Amino acid sequence: MVVIVTGGTFGIGRSITLELAGRGHKVVAFGVEARQVSSVAENAIPGLREELARRGHDAEVLEADVTRAEEVQRVVDVAVQRFGRIDALVNNAAIGPLGTVLDTDEALWDRIMAVNVKGPYLCARAVLPHMIRQGSGSIVNVGSGAGYGKPNMAAYAASKGAVHTLTMALAYDHFHDKVRVNTVIPGGGGIVSGMSLGRVCGDESSFGRGAPGTAAGRVATGEDLARAVAFLLSEDATAISGTVIDVGCFAHQGGPIPQKPRA
Repeated sequence: MVVIVTGGTFGIGRSITLELAGRGHKVVAFGVEARQVSSVAENAIPGLREELARRGHDAEVLEADVTRAEEVQRVVDVAVQRFGRIDALVNNAAIGPLGTVLDTDEALWDRIMAVNVKGPYLCARAVLPHMIRQGSGSIVNVGSGAGYGKPNMAAYAASKGAVHTLTMALAYDHFHDKVRVNTVIPGGGGIVSGMSLGRVCGDESSFGRGAPGTAAGRVATGEDLARAVAFLLSEDATAISGTVIDVGCFAHQGGPIPQKPRA
């Protein structure tokens, strides 16, 4: 299977890239090397290439911006030229500055919407013709619990709500094309990403404090999310489309998770 992973060079995206490549998929991962607003991710491509080579995985790692149609098309062209087809797309790239509408100026609002909403649109538009011709394909969008609404995340929440509904619209529109579209949501606290580290000034030791954790008795990891993505792309999920898999914690769907009773 040939899979394109956006934002696939750092954090959750890196975990997805390594997981899929480790399962034998041909992966084309891309991201930007410059640090983005509210994120600590930068200059991640060399390290990812080294790790992929160390593990003996077959992958292409590129620098490209999901908000630029010509750069997205370049990634798609590389995937087709190197591997001959495109079977799947994982829309993971996102930025998540905090703030209310009063704290968020127009330029920042536009940038969040460009990366988090326009990016998945441009990528889906670029890969869908290939999937439709093949008569099969799978798109997985990485959503957020903020997509249901959370405080101090006005622009980010609005963008992720759009991603959730875009998933459903795509699933409807391409049902008869046999292109499946689903959403995964990271939760439970603890997943390290450029965005999450940026929100705590890069202090990884603060992760998991006070978090509800997961049913596994620990906080969630990028690998947990990556395995859910791998499932949705697999033959085991060929009948699944238009759904949301919440990986780690469902508190934001109606919680909160109650505290564990004391003995």
